[in-house]
Amino acid sequence: MALDQSFVGRTYPPTPAYEVGREKIREFAEAVGDANPAYVDAEAARALGHADVIAPPTFVFSITYRAAGQVVQDPQLGLDYSRVVHGDQKFSYVRPVRAGDRLTVTSTIESIKSMAGNDVLDIRGDVHDEAGELVVTALTKLVARAAEEA
Repeated sequence: MALDQSFVGRTYPPTPAYEVGREKIREFAEAVGDANPAYVDAEAARALGHADVIAPPTFVFSITYRAAGQVVQDPQLGLDYSRVVHGDQKFSYVRPVRAGDRLTVTSTIESIKSMAGNDVLDIRGDVHDEAGELVVTALTKLVARAAEEA
């Protein structure tokens, strides 16, 4: 069954603040194999004009995807998560994420499309710092595969 188009534009409450730690940044950079010294060395980051270490661009995926869970788990939307695959991810940065940032995410359903029986859901996650300034916008595409016929 196709998802309800009336959900397009629905915005969910901001998440609790997530404090970005130096160690989390280092662990993430190591996990993705990115040896950029600005991710692990405060002096290297300062030499590039940053106050502290910065996070790799895809670091925010973990908090924006978790925030998108509000959409996915909305019982009124009726999305069958057991049929969902991650279709695409894009980030648009205003500034890098830095150690010490306290970030919240507000998720909005950007679009819902049905194609070949599949539902395609685009979720925008606006990431703000403690001052309320936009840091990055993440666009997540989820595809709910059509149910198999009996």
